[in-house]
This record gives sequence, C-alpha cells and structure tokens, in this order.
Amino acid sequence: MKTRFSSLVTLKKNKMQDSEQVLSKANLALSDAKSALESSYASLNEIEAPQTGSMATLLATRTLFASQRNLIQKNKEWINFAQTQLLQAKEQLKKDMIEHEKFKYLELEEIKKVIKKQKEQEAKDLDEVALMTYAQKG
Repeated sequence: MKTRFSSLVTLKKNKMQDSEQVLSKANLALSDAKSALESSYASLNEIEAPQTGSMATLLATRTLFASQRNLIQKNKEWINFAQTQLLQAKEQLKKDMIEHEKFKYLELEEIKKVIKKQKEQEAKDLDEVALMTYAQKG
C-alpha cells in the first residue's frame, strides 16, 4: 500500500544501503592496511645487518633499515586513518538505520490509519444496508 512516507522509506533504505557499502569498503581498507603493516614488519625482519664488509655496505643497510622503519610508520598511520574511517562509517550507518526505521514506523502507522478508516467505512456501509433492508421488510 502506498502512503505519503513510501518514497521516503525507499530513499532512506537506499541511503542505508550506500552506508553499508561504505562500511564494507572501510573494513576492506583497514584489512589492507593491517596486511601492509604485517608485510612491512616481515620485510624488516628479513633485512640482515652485515657482519663484515665496507662502510658503504653498512651505510646502505642502515638506510634500508631507516626506509623500512619509515614504511612501518606510514602503515601505522594508514591503519589509524582506516580505523577512523571505519568508525565514521559505522556511525553514519547507525544514523541511517535509525532514520530508515523511523520512516518505516511512520509508514506502518499511516497504513494502520487507512485500514482503520476502511473498516469504519465498511461498518457504516453494512449498518446502512442493514437499515435499508429492515425498512423494506417493515
């Protein structure tokens, strides 16, 4: 049954579904960030410090360590950003779900009112038919 809230319910449902998609993308971004951090730590553990060799080799290794530590720091920042995005997406989804439920409730109440009016009109019509039938018999 169409009510004045039907289009709003559809609109809110679409917005809620969009928020769900944003949330799933945020979850995916967070898992990507975590796997990148794990990969960075694994790469850092694979770097071996030279035991012997020239000073240039030692400096190159030190630069490699510094570079890997910078990458780890960037990945940690990425995780923090992704977690923030995830929390924002969850909050938006929660708001959208509440809005959707509000308008669904209003639509349901509107439908109940229409059904009640229809039943009342039906009862009036039946009473009128009964009175007309009684008057014809009498």
